[in-house]
Amino acid sequence: MAKPMTKTQLVAALAEEMDSDKKSANTALDAIIAVITREVSGGGAVTLPGVGKIYCRERPERMVRNPATGEQIKKEADKVVKMTIAKALKDSVNG
Repeated sequence: MAKPMTKTQLVAALAEEMDSDKKSANTALDAIIAVITREVSGGGAVTLPGVGKIYCRERPERMVRNPATGEQIKKEADKVVKMTIAKALKDSVNG
């Protein structure tokens, strides 16, 4: 498996794709991240066309097992961020 692209590499690739400098590409990326974070943490969802949908899902209170001791403990309800991958991205990876 290839190493994940770092933010610096992503900014450089984005700047090249936009025919722009790295500073404006970094600003654009930070703005996108801020919008996604604000929307998802507020309970909404964000669809990135061709990439997927990022959303927050609530998990109910449940019983879990401590793997070290085998003891059953109650885990409080929490939220988890999920992402559904777009069909276009799946098809480009598989075909």
